[in-house]
Formats: sequence, structure tokens, C-alpha cells
Amino acid sequence: MKRLKRLLRPTQAPTQGSPSAAPAPALEHPQGLNVLSEGTDPIVDIVAIHGLNGHREKTWTAENGIHWLRDLLPDDAPRARILSWGYDANTHAASGTSSLFLYDHARTLVADLSRKRKLTNSSQRPIIFIAHSLGGIVVKSALIHSDAARQGALLDQRSVKLSTYGILFMGTPHQGGNGVQLGRVLANVASVFVATDDRLFKHLERDSEWLLQQLGQYGPISGEFVTKFAYEEYPTSIAPGKRILVVPRASAVVPGQADAEPIVIHADHKNMVKFLSKQDVGYATVSEHLQIMMVDAEGIIRSRWEAESRADNARGNGMQFSLPFSLSEVNEVSHFVARKEELALMQEILTTCRNRNTVVIHGLGGIGKTQLTVAFVKRNHAHYSAVFWMNATDEATLKQSFLKAAERILRENPSVTYLERAVTRQDMDETVKAVKRWLSERSNNHWLIIYDNYDHPLLGGNARMDAHIHNAESQSTSRRNSLQKDGTVLQAFDIRPFFPETHHGAIIVTTRLSTVKLGQTIRLSKLKRIEDSLQILESTSNRERLGEDPAAVHLAEKLDGLPLALSTAGAYLDQVSMTCAEYVELYQESWKRLQKSSPQVLPYEDRAMYSTWNISYMNVEKRNKSSAMLLKLWAYFDHNDLWYDLLCGANELAPPWLQSLADKLAFMESIHLLCDHGLVEANSSTKENGAGSPGYSVHGCVHDWMINVLHEQIDVDMVQLAVRCVASLVPSREDGEYWRVQQRLLQHADRCLELMAKGVKIQSSEFWTNVAFGNLYADQGRLDKAEAMYDRALQGYEKALGPEHTSTLDTVNNLGLLYERQGRLDEAEAMFDRALQGYQKALGSEYTSTLDTVNNLGNLYRSQGRLNESEAMFDRALQGYEKILGPEHTSTLGTVNNLGLLYDDQGRLNEAEAIYERALQGKEKVLGSEHTSTLNTVNNLGLFYERQGRLDEAEAMFDRALQGYEKTLGPEHTSTLDTVNNLGNFYRIQGRLNEAEAMFERALQGKEKALEPIIFKTYVPALNTLKSFSILYQQRHKPGFAQQCYRRAQDGLRAVFGDDSRRVRTISERLKEVSA
Repeated sequence: MKRLKRLLRPTQAPTQGSPSAAPAPALEHPQGLNVLSEGTDPIVDIVAIHGLNGHREKTWTAENGIHWLRDLLPDDAPRARILSWGYDANTHAASGTSSLFLYDHARTLVADLSRKRKLTNSSQRPIIFIAHSLGGIVVKSALIHSDAARQGALLDQRSVKLSTYGILFMGTPHQGGNGVQLGRVLANVASVFVATDDRLFKHLERDSEWLLQQLGQYGPISGEFVTKFAYEEYPTSIAPGKRILVVPRASAVVPGQADAEPIVIHADHKNMVKFLSKQDVGYATVSEHLQIMMVDAEGIIRSRWEAESRADNARGNGMQFSLPFSLSEVNEVSHFVARKEELALMQEILTTCRNRNTVVIHGLGGIGKTQLTVAFVKRNHAHYSAVFWMNATDEATLKQSFLKAAERILRENPSVTYLERAVTRQDMDETVKAVKRWLSERSNNHWLIIYDNYDHPLLGGNARMDAHIHNAESQSTSRRNSLQKDGTVLQAFDIRPFFPETHHGAIIVTTRLSTVKLGQTIRLSKLKRIEDSLQILESTSNRERLGEDPAAVHLAEKLDGLPLALSTAGAYLDQVSMTCAEYVELYQESWKRLQKSSPQVLPYEDRAMYSTWNISYMNVEKRNKSSAMLLKLWAYFDHNDLWYDLLCGANELAPPWLQSLADKLAFMESIHLLCDHGLVEANSSTKENGAGSPGYSVHGCVHDWMINVLHEQIDVDMVQLAVRCVASLVPSREDGEYWRVQQRLLQHADRCLELMAKGVKIQSSEFWTNVAFGNLYADQGRLDKAEAMYDRALQGYEKALGPEHTSTLDTVNNLGLLYERQGRLDEAEAMFDRALQGYQKALGSEYTSTLDTVNNLGNLYRSQGRLNESEAMFDRALQGYEKILGPEHTSTLGTVNNLGLLYDDQGRLNEAEAIYERALQGKEKVLGSEHTSTLNTVNNLGLFYERQGRLDEAEAMFDRALQGYEKTLGPEHTSTLDTVNNLGNFYRIQGRLNEAEAMFERALQGKEKALEPIIFKTYVPALNTLKSFSILYQQRHKPGFAQQCYRRAQDGLRAVFGDDSRRVRTISERLKEVSA
């Protein structure tokens, strides 16, 4: 048993004649390389390495004798030379035990492979490794060894690492997981192949600590390889009645590693590398991944060898320009995810040109600029002779980075006198010049420098930045932009004097500001895929399968792809016993306390969520007070889609800073400053047609910071300012394309309503804002919210102005309209009666407000079946409108349309058609063909044509109305759903029953979603859909479903119209027919 630890730890070489030194028979443990397929004009070497107690041939051979590397893969990868490598990892067989530990096997692998490839003139051919179980540890150790082979007799062995393009790890234990240490996972592996006991586990557990330390050297080079982590799905039998997952997913998959992907293999640990045929799902998965890797391998490895050649040339000219790679100057995340497009763009810019290229990565603080750069460097450092990481937070810190760079250079080049002199004197300015001189040496032309966190720029000629400095008296101090951060003064500075003056090498600058135009810019935005956000949560919280937890998905959605927020949440969850649902609740209720108690996320230095954007805000505040105040006001709007017009409505009562933004140039200057600092971004797809100017948004997490950090408590004055801004912009239904503006306003109205619910009271002079919000919600089909706003306005007006004031009566009339839409017809009639009496008393019988209520009563009487009373009201309203407003006014045309509906109900078809056509032509002329009022008449004409049997004309009208509503109001608005219901009836009449059912289903579900359950039960359009469903089920011979729908419709109509109503009687008769 003791000998098993030799797999991990170095041992003394056995003496000659020792039993352990006796070789195993060659057939039992074939060793070295075996070429399974030479390939046709091969472009890649695929090398397979078995695991503990594996076998060069048997490991890969299925029970039917198929050796898939030999018998299957050559057909799918004809341009690959396929090799397997064997080593004696036997630890318990009677015939002998290898004295080598894993690292010795790794060195042998490198030696065998480099020798074989040199003899076949293929040293620079790409390599793809396939490694099973602990064979993956051998491969990782081999690559570490190859990377270290930089001089002397072993230099040829460096070719193995340089040529390695990809690795397919199959069941390799890379780490512990889910609270299980790596030593236990290694013991699991041993238990499959070796009889084990407690002593063995202790050896493995102890030696695994050394193994982890040794393999820590693999991390810096891991990003250079495309990696696939295959893991077993099924447990392996290790004893009668005992099965275990030998290497579980948490151990086999390293989350977030660059260019890495997890792959599930539907087999146990032993059989995950044995495939019966090409139809085996596991084989197809592995083969396809190998083929994909082969596509890009040749170009990538060729580029890597070219970089190595340049480094060799530099070494040959007497000065050592190639420096050992190090990232000691920066904290890095353990698992980097996503950003493939950005990494590819960086590689394209920085590695394909011989002249100097500069990339500037800008974006919001916490968006991952530094970590993207780290990932790029880890993947591509082999392209460069030296990589330097400079901290550009301020000038003094940057000079310290230059001193460290000089010391690194001197360790490899102690004879460079100008560097040695500058470092000895500790003269910072001379050191900067010396390092720049070394970088400018003619043959030193392939270095990379990163200037990280250049967030305080002072760049001459930057017109936009200079324009923000509006206070002439303090301009000289503002240009230095001094900021206090933890007692340290941060001053703006020009970074260009710190750039080497030569025209070679490569430079990366990371900054929050988009105005740093020093090269090709890459704007870094939030992570788009929810899977990437969940990966960050998983890796930082050390929790698995969060994608299966709805609360975790909700948390990831809420944090909206911001790496800092995701890492902070994960770090907190890693330290507490809390569910993701509980974390979301805390986040919403105690944001600032939660952030302050969260552990520091190392890769983001001292930047906690509650303070990371303070630096940017202080910069903004010093340059433009209005920009800073706008950001504070924005806390009381929604985070998405703020635009110029939204801020103009409250101008008369607005504070001076907001009044200044009524000037569009001033607004653009202020918003651009916020964009420059990455706090705000312009929307890429703002609805501009008739909806105002382009919009701007802030990230949801930044908005949370604005709410909780920029405001210690709710600022009531600012809330009322936001309410006025939203309410003043709510358009009338008579305005062209009013729905577009309304849809942009909805989210901001919801935010204001949320603040009102927290106790913010609206002043008595501001009750009009409640009415405006009610109109907005009513027009958009949000009837419950509309009612709440109207009720609030009515109570306020009655108390402040009295029950007969016209503002009070306007709200009464609006409530009547709302009740009618909800099917609450008795309440609606009471409201209209009250409004009409009040208007007539206050304004007279021919005032437009009076006529509007007369028209509304006409609609109500028609809904109640009181057709004569309805006609009298419509006639009175029409005569009054034509007299006061003219025959083509929208109010006149609205009543014309209503008369058409009434004539249709009365069977006066010729009059109805004529009146509809007058209404349609007038509305198209005045409002346009896509206005919702126009579409209402189009829909009514469709119904009219349907009843006349003019089906083609009817369908054309319904289609036009539906497309128009969907475009203007959206697919879930009640007006859209009414037309959906009408189309369903049309299809049912034509016998297109499947299409009819789909339409009814859509209409019913949409109305159930849009309305409160208690309102839905008496909402007449919804009851009409239930009636339509009933008739359809009768036609489809489903009496049970028909009865159910009829009863629901009957109950609702009875509550609205009473037992004696014609509609209720009709439903009751139909219900009897079905029940008979």
C-alpha cells in the first residue's frame, strides 16, 4: 500500500536487483508511443494518455474489441496522426510496481513525444491530448515541464508545450468540490483500480496537498489551450453492492477556465473512454469536438511558433529581451467566463501587425476590463517576448510599476548600465526613461504593456472633456481633477509620456472613460448570456447547478451580467448558509447593509459595490453639477430609457439645474459626460417615430447604487419632481402615435407608483398627476392601477376643491369609463350621471366636457341594451360636437363610429355602413391609418362585414386591425385581444376550428393576465370570449367543456346585466341545449 504514494511524491531510485525494479512483461504493460494511424498529410497529432493502472491499448478498447482510436477515429479525422502513449502506473500487481511518480512519467512523455516528432520532422505540428483519469495529471505535469525547458539540452522539449493546441480531459480530477477535498477524489480513483484501506487514503490526502501546489504552476499556462472537461454521468461499481461517482462533475470541470467547455459522457468512469461503434453517443460527442479543434489548430500553433522565433532572434543579439511571464502585479479571478468576441477582437488587433498597436478597453467600473485583459494575456503571452503590467491609477503608482519593471529586466540583464544606474539611484523619472529606452531597442520589438485603471485622464486636445469644465474661476484646479480616495489624493495626468516612443510592441489601456482615444477602442458591456452569469455565481459561491435553481436564475437576471455584482453575491453566499431566494430578498430590502457586509472580492481590489462608482461620480460632480444632479434624480425614474423630453415637462416648477437641461445642447453635454464615465449608455434601439428623442439607460446595479448611496433616504422633493416629469408627458389619445410615448412612460410611472406606495405623498396642487397616471394606465390596459390612481385623485380633489369642481368631475367621468370597461355597469352609470349633472350645472349643456359624458352614456346604454336611450344620447352628442368642433373633429368622428355600432345593433345596415365609412375616412384623414381610434373603426367594419356574409372584406379588416394594434399597443393590450377574439369567431364561422381555438385561447389567457381575477369575472369582452369558446366546443362535440364555459359566461353576464338581460337569456338557452 505504501508504494501507491509514489504516484504523487518523488522517491529514491531503486537499487539494481531490487524486486521493484523488475520490468513488467511488455505485453502486460506496453510503454512509450504507439502510432495507431499515420493519417493522410497530417496537420495535427492526437495523443491519448491512459490513467492509473490503465493500458495503452485496453483502456481505449470496448468489450466488442473496437479500439476507437484505431478503428473509428481515423475515418472521421483522416488528417490526424493518432498515437497512444503507455506507462507503467501499476501499483499493486504481483509482477512488479513502477518506481516512478507522476512527474517522472510526465517527463518521460515529453521526452518520448519530442523525440518522435523531431525524427519525423513534425516538431511544430499541433498537438491535441486525450487524457483519461489521472492521465490528465500526467499531461498537465508534462506541459509544466515542457514550458520550463528553455535552455540547454532540454530546449527541444519546449516544442511540446508550444505545439499543444487542445486537451480533452476525460474524468480527470482537477480539484475537490462540494466540500470534498482532492485527496478524497484521488482515493475514489484509486478505489476503482486498487484495493484500498484507511492508510492509503491518508497517504493520498497528504500527498494531494503537494500535488495541488505543484499543479498550481499549470494555471498561468492553462489559458493557452482549448480545453474540454468530460465528466462521467453514471456511478462506477467498486465492490459488490457499492457504486460511486469516481470523479464527479465538481472535480472534473474547472468552471470559467478560458476556452474551456464541460461535456457529459453517458457512462461510468471506466467506460467513458470505450465506445462500441460510431453510433455511440459518447463517441460522436468526442469525435466532433476533436474535429472542431482540428479546424483552428494549425493557424494558432503556426502563430505561436512565429512568436517563439522572434524571441529566439532577440536572445541571439546579446541582450535578453525575453522575460519570464508573470502576473504578480494583478489579482485575477480563478474562473474567467465569456467575452469570446472581445478576446478575438483583441487578438486580431494586437497580434497581427508588426507596427505598434494600442487597444483601449473602456466600460463601467466592475464590468471586467482588468479580468478581460488578464484572460487575453494568459492566452497570448507566448506571442510576446515580455509582458509588463502597469498600475495607472495615478502618476505615482504608475512610476512604481515602472520601477518594478526595471527590476524584472535587470534580473535577466544585469549588465544594462542605464537601467542599473536608474534603479540604484531610486530616481523614478530616470527609471521611467530607462525602461522606455530598453523597450525602444531596435530588436526588442515584441513586448506587451498593460496600463490598467487609467481612470483620471488629462489629455490635451480633448474637446469634450474640456467642455465639461464649466467653471472658469476653478478651471486650473479642475484640470488637475484632485480626488480624495481613502485619504490619498488622485490627480489627473497625461499617460502618453509613459508610452515608449518607438513604433513597435503592443499596448493595452483599461479605463472607465470612453474619451480616452489612444488607440482602437473596445467598449465592454454587461454579459449577455444568463449562463455566463450563473457560471460566475457558481464559481464564486462554490455551489453547483445553480441553473436548476429558479431563485439563482432570478438573482443572475437581477444582477444583469455585471461581473462585480455577481462576484460579490457569490462571495457572500460562499460564507453564509443562505439560499439565493433569501439573498434576493436581502438585496431588495437592505442593499447597502448587505453590500458593506459582503467579503472583499480580490480581483476588484478595494472596490465594493457600494463605493466602486463613487470615483466616477466625484469626477462627474466636479466637471458638471447638472450631470451629478441628473444622476441623483434618475434614482426616482426607471433605470431604462430616460430621454430629453421626459425632463422638460416640469420646467416651470423645476430647480434651476433642471431648468438648464431644457436647453437640448446642455442636456446632451450633461448626458455625454455620464456616458464618458461609463455610468450611462445610449440605447441602441430607441423607438423614435413619434416617441421623442433617443433614450439612455443605466445598469440596474448602478441604479441600485444611485438609490442607496447617492440618497441616504428618499428625497421627497425629487420624487415629486420625477412624478411631475412623467405626468406632464402623458399624451392624450387624440395625439398622433400617443401609444408610443405612453409605452416609454409606463416603466417610469411604475417606479413613481412604487415610491408612492412607500409613503411619499403628492401635494394637493399635484393631484393632476394622479389623473395623468390613471389615464396612462387606462389607455395601456392596466385597469387596476388606473383605478387606484383615479381613486387617489378623486379623494384629493373632493377634499381640496369640492365635489362639484370641474377637475373633480373629470375624474368622476374617467372612473365611469373605467368601470364600464370592467363590466361594472351600474357603478359606471352612477358616475356618468353625477358627472353629467355637475357639468351641466357648471359649464352648460353644450360644453365639450358635457358632450363627452353624454357620448359615454350613449355607449353605456348600448351595452345595457337600452338602444333608444343610447341613440338619443349619440344624436345629442353628435349635434353638439358638429356645432362646436366641426364635422371632422376626432370627438365628432368618435360619436359617428358609435352610431354605426348602434345602427348595426338595430339592423339598420345601410345606415350603419355609411356611418362607418364616414368615421373611417375622417379618422384616416385626421389621425392617420395606424391610430388606435382608426383601428377601432376598422375592427367594427370587420364585424359588420362578417354579419353581412362579406367574409373576404371582413378578414381583411380584422387582419389590418390586429396588425395595427400589435404594432401600436402590443400583443397583450385588451384592444388587441378583442380583435384576436373577433378573428377567432370569424375562423369558427368559416369552419377553421383549429385556428379559431388558438385565437380564443390567446384572447382568454391575455385578458386573464391583464385583469385582476375579480374584475375578469365581470369583464364583458372576456365573457364574450368564454361564450365564443362555448360555441366552438359545441361544434367540436365537447359538451363538458362547452357547459363549463357557458356557466362562467352566464355568471358574469348575470352579475353585469341582471337576469332579465337579453344576453343572459341567450346564454341560458344555449346552456340548456348543451345540457339536454
